[in-house]
Amino acid sequence: MERLVRLLRIIQLIQSHPGVKAKELAAVCETTERTIYRDLELLSAANIPISNEGRGKGYKFIGNFKHYPMNWDEDEYNSFRLLPALLAEQYQTKVFRSAYEKVMATHAAEKIERKKVISDFSRVIQNGKLHSELKEHTILSKITEAVLSMHTIEAVYHTQSRNATTKRKLDPYFLIPRNNRLYVIGYCHKNKGIRTFRLNRFLDVEILAESFMRDNINLEKYLQYTWSVIRGEKKINFKVKFSKNIARYIKEEEFNVKPTLTDLPDGSLLFDVTLNDDLEFIQWIMKYGPDAEILEPKEYRKRLKEKLRQWVEIYEVKI
Repeated sequence: MERLVRLLRIIQLIQSHPGVKAKELAAVCETTERTIYRDLELLSAANIPISNEGRGKGYKFIGNFKHYPMNWDEDEYNSFRLLPALLAEQYQTKVFRSAYEKVMATHAAEKIERKKVISDFSRVIQNGKLHSELKEHTILSKITEAVLSMHTIEAVYHTQSRNATTKRKLDPYFLIPRNNRLYVIGYCHKNKGIRTFRLNRFLDVEILAESFMRDNINLEKYLQYTWSVIRGEKKINFKVKFSKNIARYIKEEEFNVKPTLTDLPDGSLLFDVTLNDDLEFIQWIMKYGPDAEILEPKEYRKRLKEKLRQWVEIYEVKI
C-alpha cells in the first residue's frame, strides 16, 4: 500500500476506533507493526496529535482533532450538489435541507483539513525532516494531492541520463520512498507506458482537471523482483555469503524483495534472492567489501573480480 494512503487510513482508523492498537493497525493496513510505529512517528512530526496512554492501551487523538473521511471525488460531489434540483419539491423539507447543508459543510471542512494534512505530510515525509525550499515543497504537495485524488498532472521533468528537460502528462499512481528519496510511479502519456520518476527531477507540476483510473495495478506485483526502483526484464538468482561479522545486521535490514536467509555453521549467512536487474543490487553488495562474497551466478563473480582489479590498479598509480 502506498505510504501516504496508508497514513490517511491510520488517521481514519484511530478516529473511528479510539484505543486501536499497533497490532490491529498493522493487520488492517496489511503491514508490520514496525512499519506502523514509523508511520505514527511521521504523523506526530506532521503535527497530527496522536496519543498513546501506555502499553496495551492503544492510540487516540488528543483534543478536538478530526479528519473527515468522505473523500468525494469531483463527480460524486457534483452529483450530490445537484440533488435538490432533482428531488421533487414535496420531499424538500426543512429536515432534508438541514441534513443536506450539514453534509455539504462537512465536505468543505474535509477539503480544508485534507489540504492541511497533505501539506504537513509533504513537509516531513522525505527523510522525516522539514523542507525549507518552497518550490520543492509545493511540487511534492501537488503530486501528493494528485495521487490521492487520481488526477492527471502536467509536469516539466528533467531526465538525467539524457540531460534533457521535457513537458509531459502523467497519471501518478503511487508515491514511494526508496533510499531516502521519493519516486513517482505512474502512466506516462508521452511514452505510453508505466514509468518511474524521481521526485527531485520534477521542475514544475500542475494538476489537471482530467482524472484517471489505476486499472487495478498492484504496486507489490509491479515491483516484484525489483531491488529498489530500477525494473528490468531479467530473472537473476543471486546467492551471496555474508561474513559472521555482519550477518546479524543483514538480518535486521528491510528489503523491498524477500530474500531467503540461511544461517551457515561458521556463523556466516547465505543470502538468496531473485531480481529483475543487477545494477542496484551490485552497488549494495559492494558497500560491504570483503564481508560479502557473491557465490552465484559465476559470471558476476568474474565481473566483480575484474572491477576490483581495475580499482586496485588505480590506487597502485604513484601520485
